[in-house]
Amino acid sequence: MDRRDFLKTTTAAAAAQALLPAKAASLSQPDLIRAENAKSGASFQLTRMMPDNAKSYRTSLIEGYCSRQSVKAGEKLDIFVSTKPSSKFTIEIFRMGYYDGMGSRLMSTLGPFEGKEQPVPEMSENRLRECHWEVSTSITIPADWPSGVYLGRLTTIPEVRSPGFSRSGEPPQGGTTNEEPYWQSYIVFIVKDDRPADILFQCSDNTWQAYNRWPVNESLYTDPRAAHAPGVSCSFDRPYGKYVQIFDNPLSMGSGEFLLWEYPLCYWLEKEGYDVTYCSNVDNLEPANLSRVKTMISIGHDEYWDVRQFQNVKQAIADGLSVLWLSANDVYMVTPFTPNAKGDANRRLTRETCYGEFREEEKEAYSKVLGPFEKPGPDERDIIGARTIVPFNGGGDWTCAKPDHWLFEGTGMKKGESIPGLVGWEFHGDPDTAREGLEVIAEGNVWASGTRLGKYAATVFEGPKKNIVFNATTIFWSQGLSDPPGHMIPWSHFSRPHGPDERVQRITKNALKRAIG
Repeated sequence: MDRRDFLKTTTAAAAAQALLPAKAASLSQPDLIRAENAKSGASFQLTRMMPDNAKSYRTSLIEGYCSRQSVKAGEKLDIFVSTKPSSKFTIEIFRMGYYDGMGSRLMSTLGPFEGKEQPVPEMSENRLRECHWEVSTSITIPADWPSGVYLGRLTTIPEVRSPGFSRSGEPPQGGTTNEEPYWQSYIVFIVKDDRPADILFQCSDNTWQAYNRWPVNESLYTDPRAAHAPGVSCSFDRPYGKYVQIFDNPLSMGSGEFLLWEYPLCYWLEKEGYDVTYCSNVDNLEPANLSRVKTMISIGHDEYWDVRQFQNVKQAIADGLSVLWLSANDVYMVTPFTPNAKGDANRRLTRETCYGEFREEEKEAYSKVLGPFEKPGPDERDIIGARTIVPFNGGGDWTCAKPDHWLFEGTGMKKGESIPGLVGWEFHGDPDTAREGLEVIAEGNVWASGTRLGKYAATVFEGPKKNIVFNATTIFWSQGLSDPPGHMIPWSHFSRPHGPDERVQRITKNALKRAIG
């Protein structure tokens, strides 16, 4: 499909969406995900990717970003791509899921387009790097694209220097030594909807961006004053570089942190046929996004929150929403959203302070790395049940404390029995034992780098309408659910999880059964 035909197609899709009844998009479709995953899958993985050098977090050969974190059917998404040197390129768009074990479905192939090198922005106030690239192409999201996480695989079209090769945009199959290589990376965006559903999968994309070091070494952690200096900003208007924490995964280039910490849950939920819809962090600035579902899942590393997210989730729990924190280091840094230079809403994050009050015994340790956070935000334990503690990271075994609790039904676990390596690399502790009805269902030791002792606690408490809040207390939780294509099991702080475990799967099913009702 050439560019002119593509624009005609997307315009027609937008017109068709506009003709739908206003309430059609909000109708419940409990079998939507099961039906979607009955369709043919495809491989989304990168085949050829090269960082600029051994120490670089980017690939200037081809890289890109999107104009919005999330978008609905019928809405337009701009895509910005840079190629160095100038090269034609294609974009294959995949929806991530199960799809008979393939892990994704190819939704559309766009291009070829004429690529060019786009400028790296100068660093501005608050160490901000914000791109102002020319739009490479735009897509209006078709009405039949379900909510989900979407990866766009960017692929350059190599210059043909020997006969018999096509410039159709397909990556070369075989060839001679005269064929130039093609290069790839990802873009990532979320398709959201308004429909009632059992489960809301909230991506932790604020945290993806907070740690993003594109283009040189610019994240919320690389200010020379301090690793956690307040007032530093980051922008969603830039490509994601490769993943930067605890282990090296160049094939994550452009995908944020989704493939590492969140994809195993996505794959497992859709394999099991759960009624799930997806959103970004920013979407929970709207209370209606939470009121349409029975439970919200925070997954992986969900550290950076606007205070409005906190307030909305706290109110939603009071109104009957269940929340599963299959994650850790959650709701830790207060980072309000602000507009970008063009005035587009919610495209910047700025670190202000921490959530929660510092305990006296922690103040010295916090001050060494966090700087002068003098006015902490609300206590994250109000919506989690526990919080991030010192030491900040480490690894340990997830050990059953209450085998008779309904969460352990069908697991066969006994008191003191452990799931090896499941806790890490960050975790929650200091449970809110003053809260009536809060139960510690798993607890034990965490060793930071094998030397510093910490204590984790997995907790559960009931909300006022028999809803539940379950804190699994580990970033590694999804590693026990599945090991899908393109995923790497992590290793850090001399500790590692072991991959899918029937006990983790059953505990998650038990929590979802109670949360969904």
